[in-house]
Amino acid sequence: MKPSLVQFLKVFLLLALGRVTNTQVPDQDVLVSLGKLPLDGHFSFHDVSTAAWDFGNLSSFMPAAVLHPGSVDDIAATVRHVFLMGEHSTLTVAARGHGHSLRGQSQAAGGIVIKMESLRSVKMRVNSGASPYVDASGGELWINVLHETLKYGLAPKSWTDYLHLTIGGTLSNAGVSGQTFRHGPQISNVNELEIVTGRGEIVTCSPEQNSDLFHAALGGLGQFGIITRARIALEPAPKMVRWIRVLYSDFASFTEDQEMLISAERTFDYIEGFVIINRTGILNNWRSSFNPQDPVWASQFESDRRVIFSLEITKNYNPEEAENMEQEVNNLLSQLRYMPLSLFHTDVTYIEFLDRVHSSEVKLRAKGMWEVPHPWLNLIIPRSSIHTFAREVFGKILKDSSNGPIMIYPVNKSR
Repeated sequence: MKPSLVQFLKVFLLLALGRVTNTQVPDQDVLVSLGKLPLDGHFSFHDVSTAAWDFGNLSSFMPAAVLHPGSVDDIAATVRHVFLMGEHSTLTVAARGHGHSLRGQSQAAGGIVIKMESLRSVKMRVNSGASPYVDASGGELWINVLHETLKYGLAPKSWTDYLHLTIGGTLSNAGVSGQTFRHGPQISNVNELEIVTGRGEIVTCSPEQNSDLFHAALGGLGQFGIITRARIALEPAPKMVRWIRVLYSDFASFTEDQEMLISAERTFDYIEGFVIINRTGILNNWRSSFNPQDPVWASQFESDRRVIFSLEITKNYNPEEAENMEQEVNNLLSQLRYMPLSLFHTDVTYIEFLDRVHSSEVKLRAKGMWEVPHPWLNLIIPRSSIHTFAREVFGKILKDSSNGPIMIYPVNKSR
């Protein structure tokens, strides 16, 4: 191999791992001008290292300043100030929610990081009328939204599997979970947004008002504006959840059952799949805590390192509906082709199910196993290609790795 090619590969690998940074520190006059802006909140210029990491833990970019906004006007004033510096300015701005970006998207090398969680002081407002909704700050955590809306017997329709994320953060991506097949991602359940544009203007938008901006910002990765408020559609919240897991050794049966369930008129409320190597544990992984009632184990599941597919499904219900729920669940399960003796289930409250990943996070943090690199890849694969993908990826690559979850969300593209 030629030396020049070796050098190229070394540089490529370093860049791919996100360890090479090219941070331009702004002039002192620029920082002084930021400090002079009339704000309800404040800037930090020295203690900014916490804004130089994210959940991915693959990239680290030190900002020059962190804005702790006391109001939406603070964000608008800061963005406007940077915009007026002109196109030759190298100062960048990044909105940071709970820091769950993977490759430094919530960081700004030598720029300004806006700490959106500082806006959580803005009071949420729940409208429980005929078409219920909640107005909440873009920096509010979804778990707090859930606690507030449950006071009215309501909850958002679509979730992510981890609720300790900000509204603006997930709406800037998509917000996908096991309810997506029915309600669409979180961005399909928003009635209105308030956005600070790249010019520092505060704009209200919806499907009827400033619709281009509305649709661009939802899933726009923050490139079309900073989401500072969202109006989120709500529905009546159930009290209980029947939480079920079944196992498959055959991918064709697994994916065909998923497709059948998301196409049925009466079906489960949450449908998600996992790809598992036996040695990594069947019932539990870092994403959730699942304590089945009356589990039946078979030695064939324990240690042969076969690839196994787990279908996780739930049925929402209220206590007075338990008998009907049992009948519906049993009818649906009778149509599935999972491995005999692999049915596990438990009953939990609605909030316990939705917040299940956080309980595992607490355990992993206590063991020092949370703040580690999290390489992550999301792919949308058409139905026509899923069997080829599974054969090439799950059949050949997976067996050499036992780290991290591999999830399969069945979705309807019409949603």
